[in-house]
Amino acid sequence: MCCPVQPRGLLLKQLHLALSIFWVATLALPSSATIISDIACHPLGKFRLNEMQRPGDVVFGGLFEVHFLTVFPELSFTSEPEQPWCERLDPAGFQVAQTMAFAIEEINHNPSLLPNITLGFHLYDNCVKLAVAFRAAMALVSGTGSSFSDLGCTRPPPVLGIVGDPGSTHSIAISRVLSLFHMPLVSYFATCSCLSNRREYPSFFRTIPSDAFQVKAMVQILQRYRWTWVGLVVSNDDYGLYAARAFHKEVSHFGCVAFHEILPRDNNRAEVRRIVATVLQSTARVVVVFSTEAYLLPLTEELVAQQVKGLQWIASEAWATSPVFHTRQLLPFLGGTLGIAIRRGEIQGLREFLLHLRPDARPNNNMVSLFWEDTFGCRFKQQEEDNQSRICTGQEELEATKSAYIDVSDLRATYNVYKAVYALAHALHDLLSCEQGKGPFTGNTCAELHSLQPWQLLHYLERVNFITRYGDRVSFDENGDALAIYDVMNWQAAPDGSMQAITVGMYDEAMLSTNKLTLDSERIFWNFEPHTPPRSVCSEPCPPGARRAPRKGEPVCCFDCLPCADGEINNATDSSECSRCPPDFWSNEARDRCEPKPVEFLSFEEPLGMCLTATSLLGVCVCVVVLSVFAWHRTTPVVRANNSELSFLLLLALVLCFLCALLFIGQPQQWTCRLRHVVFGLAFALCISCILVKTIVVVMAFRATMPDGNVMKWFGAAQQRGTVVMFTAIQASVCVVWLTTAPPTPFKNTRYQNSRIIWECAVGSVAGFGCVLGYIGLLAAICFLLAFLARKLPDNFNEAKFITFSMLIFCAVWITFVPAYVSSPGKYSDAVEVFAILASSFGLLLAIFMPKCYIILLHPERNTKKAMMGRAATKK
Repeated sequence: MCCPVQPRGLLLKQLHLALSIFWVATLALPSSATIISDIACHPLGKFRLNEMQRPGDVVFGGLFEVHFLTVFPELSFTSEPEQPWCERLDPAGFQVAQTMAFAIEEINHNPSLLPNITLGFHLYDNCVKLAVAFRAAMALVSGTGSSFSDLGCTRPPPVLGIVGDPGSTHSIAISRVLSLFHMPLVSYFATCSCLSNRREYPSFFRTIPSDAFQVKAMVQILQRYRWTWVGLVVSNDDYGLYAARAFHKEVSHFGCVAFHEILPRDNNRAEVRRIVATVLQSTARVVVVFSTEAYLLPLTEELVAQQVKGLQWIASEAWATSPVFHTRQLLPFLGGTLGIAIRRGEIQGLREFLLHLRPDARPNNNMVSLFWEDTFGCRFKQQEEDNQSRICTGQEELEATKSAYIDVSDLRATYNVYKAVYALAHALHDLLSCEQGKGPFTGNTCAELHSLQPWQLLHYLERVNFITRYGDRVSFDENGDALAIYDVMNWQAAPDGSMQAITVGMYDEAMLSTNKLTLDSERIFWNFEPHTPPRSVCSEPCPPGARRAPRKGEPVCCFDCLPCADGEINNATDSSECSRCPPDFWSNEARDRCEPKPVEFLSFEEPLGMCLTATSLLGVCVCVVVLSVFAWHRTTPVVRANNSELSFLLLLALVLCFLCALLFIGQPQQWTCRLRHVVFGLAFALCISCILVKTIVVVMAFRATMPDGNVMKWFGAAQQRGTVVMFTAIQASVCVVWLTTAPPTPFKNTRYQNSRIIWECAVGSVAGFGCVLGYIGLLAAICFLLAFLARKLPDNFNEAKFITFSMLIFCAVWITFVPAYVSSPGKYSDAVEVFAILASSFGLLLAIFMPKCYIILLHPERNTKKAMMGRAATKK
């Protein structure tokens, strides 16, 4: 959205250049000196303006809003064009203008400020129109004398500084021209943030804060009541357009603008009705308005006509305290309005000064006469078309009226005028207090009263810093802005049934805290049922456990609430994101809190762990029983056959196999993870090594080329023990390498289930684990092959059949173990490994030792050398 500042500025600069060329050309005529030496120059014409003035040694100018409307005549240019005239006088605006006269009179009576110097003033009415305001500004700069003869232009300027204009658009246009003359302009009501640009407006100052601070104050009110969905209505001028731009920027940090409407310049009723329809159709219950009174009046009239209620209005400082809207008729529609107002002040003696006003017959004081006629409904001169009007005597009593002119209970813009006049006076005082030879200007010169220039006053105005007699500090920052402090107003019903603005809070930009807004909520009147703040949101805030999901093509304030994903939480209301829980935590069912993940491992306390533990201990017990039986019958042929020493060693190895299964149960620890795989690898390597040696013994004994030869002397008991140790030592070496390079460690596995922690032992090196299993498999495969070749040897001393069957079970178990282990999740992978250990151990134990125990315990008659030799002979 753009504003027409640059085109207007360019136009004004061109106008000023043309006027300058005209005057230079006129003064440069060769005959001008001769002509004017005899006669004085007279202006071709004079603007018809409402004015009020008083002479003085130094004169300050003023631009004020005394009338609301300006009537422009039709310009046919067939006769001399008429000048525009003003209508609908504003008593409050006239009070503001009179305050400047009061401040100057007070300064003139102050012996410590500008002693021996009389200040004067020249005030004009801008009629709330740029054209009129610009005419008045040009009149102040160029003077209003009826003639002049000083061609050297050595006299001081007509005014040294100007108080005003109250309008931002007016101030923008006027400041661009006044800056060419370095004329200071101190506004008391122009708040557009654009005027803080020192490069474009080097001579502009103001005693009212910039709109940039007003917008921040409004946004903090919206944040206080969580109004994230608001409408925006602005006036079609620089004040409204710049404020809208700043408001959009500030509100985007936490909320959205539901609609943005611009009030028409020309009081277009159709456009006003369209704006009201937009307000009614929107779901926003809060409407922020940046506008002056003149733009807003048609809108309020339409609100009454359509009976628009149920809205919370937020007023900018331009109309937050305007008595124009404080009527009984507007109470049902605008009651409860919250507004930002200029800081209220008190001026002692102002009311008495206002009451002592008397009309002046001089034409250059016609502003007083117009006020008098409007207040008392009379005329100083009888109009031909109005013979019924009463003649003003000038002795009417102002105190008898209930006009806003004499109401000094709520001085806001008026107090800013008071401070603006004093700022100019203090700057002038500092300028004239310069000591000769110590001045700030070129050559350390000081200014002289008879040759004062506006640019000299600018130097000291930038450095003004004083405290009024009411305790308020007046100074300007580097941008010419005043300190930002506002009152927060609330429109409530007055005792007489009308409306009044009550102060319910304050916004102070100087506060160090981030929340610079203070509100007394108990004093605020809400024009709703029940009397509570309204809700104004596009979507209701998302509860904890959910996040905001924007709707496509809609503002960010319009969204859907989606539950947080698994493992994510949101413990705040109306949050746009869910946060992920720490690695060892998981979201609860409500998704608003992270809870520790349940830890899962194959425990001794659970049924599966108990069954596997019992089975393991049963295997150990069986091994011990078999070992006891063999030890008791160690001299019998069945035990002594095929090297009883290897049988005892094999039983001890099986005991270790059964016991190592217990290491896979319980919470993994650093030592258990390393021990379980080492014991597993060594125990089975020892076990298969014993079986392999037994198989080799059988094959060597019965496959010799010479049956009665002494082959076994080359593979006796010592060689058998050495072979077992050698085969086991190879596995031990593999385990040592594995443990030193990448040993197994406890690992919290969340790959299978994110919601829980599975404690398991990571093998560390897959290659190391594969080598351990592969070596056991290699020994088993060799053993199975040799036993298969020796399966048909005589039964008496032959274990080949049983070894073949045991190896078949062992290989089948471990071949099926691999896919079952890989596909088993969590603790069940450990259970599969324990099951494989127990199944293979029981397979070896039962297949090899149960037949022998059967003979030893149930058929002792067959446990003799004769019986075994007989069976062997029969077999042959």
